[in-house]
Amino acid sequence: MNKQRLFLASCVALIATAMSFAIRGDIMGDFEQIFALNKTNLGWIAGAAFWGFGLSIYIGGPLCDVLGMGTIMRLAATGHIGGTLLTIFAPSFPVLFTATVIIGIANGLVEAAINPLVATIYPNEKTRRLTALHAWFPGGIVIGGVLSFLFTQIGLGWQAKMLLMLIPSVIYTVMFIGQQFPETERKAAGVSSGEMMAQLARPLFVVIFISMCLTAATELGAGQWYANVFNEVMASTARAGILVLVWVNGIMWVMRQFFGGVSHRVSPVALIAVTAVPAAAGLYLFSLAGSPLTAFAAAALLALGTAFWWPTMLGITSERFPRGGALALAIIGGTGSFATAIAGPVMGYLNDRFGPREMLAIWAILPVVIALIFLVIYMRDRATGGYKVEMLQTRAGV
Repeated sequence: MNKQRLFLASCVALIATAMSFAIRGDIMGDFEQIFALNKTNLGWIAGAAFWGFGLSIYIGGPLCDVLGMGTIMRLAATGHIGGTLLTIFAPSFPVLFTATVIIGIANGLVEAAINPLVATIYPNEKTRRLTALHAWFPGGIVIGGVLSFLFTQIGLGWQAKMLLMLIPSVIYTVMFIGQQFPETERKAAGVSSGEMMAQLARPLFVVIFISMCLTAATELGAGQWYANVFNEVMASTARAGILVLVWVNGIMWVMRQFFGGVSHRVSPVALIAVTAVPAAAGLYLFSLAGSPLTAFAAAALLALGTAFWWPTMLGITSERFPRGGALALAIIGGTGSFATAIAGPVMGYLNDRFGPREMLAIWAILPVVIALIFLVIYMRDRATGGYKVEMLQTRAGV
């Protein structure tokens, strides 16, 4: 088993997932005009991929134990390539919605497989490796966002931008060919299905489940609207709003790639509690921004606040509930996806009702709630001896 190749291929697969997010954010304005959509319907398109994303994580996570992670990744590659081509040739809104859901399903299968894969091959450094892996979600958004902006400047349309999706999709397909995949950590340790299911009823898991809704809606829910809000509020004729998305995710990539080890030096719970404060401030200040400079400054604060959230939530799940295996990771990842899907039309409704600035100001309430929840968890951990990582042994005792 080539751990390094499996890890690198997983990173490329996540780049494909992220590029779909960035490119869709850039071409939302095209869809709005071509299909005559209001903001609420536009929000449904923005969230469509996340419905497929969440559903396939829920299904794909448990299937990792049954079919193997290699099979799940092959299905993901088929969805990425097929969904991209269907989007390009979509003749109507229903077909476009379907194609977006297919890409979302592929994104979810990637998430369902690579999280337990990395947690399995690096059992002693789960959160750090998951953070390094998920650095390539914002990294992929930067790649997709910059290329989309350049394509706009040279006059290439939205179909050409979608074709970019095929590049990382083909690369990770080739990289996974012929590779040996391990059993999932839960299966290798001989943990029964009943014991795995029991983890989901633990009170702390329920709290983490609810918290994932809030962290994902703050990070990815708002992220779907950066470009659209900036272009509208700042009246950007160059459609430079995509650069706000690039800016935010560039900062997040740096934080995850070079500072991911912070989760092993402080409690991951404390990390989320503390970083929720700048996240709330960034969202609120973005709603007040009166110039591109202040908008980018507020976006930077938001990026610093949310940079570690998604991988840290997965890390907490894997470290505190290892007997939950791929299922527990799938439920947390899928919950984040569904929360983002719901956030799309909700934020679209708030945009239609109150305007883009007020929409962001209202959304700033979510990270305040996150800070309070994780502060309570942190205090509970301190009262019971601190943050504890649970370890599993394989059947061979290794």
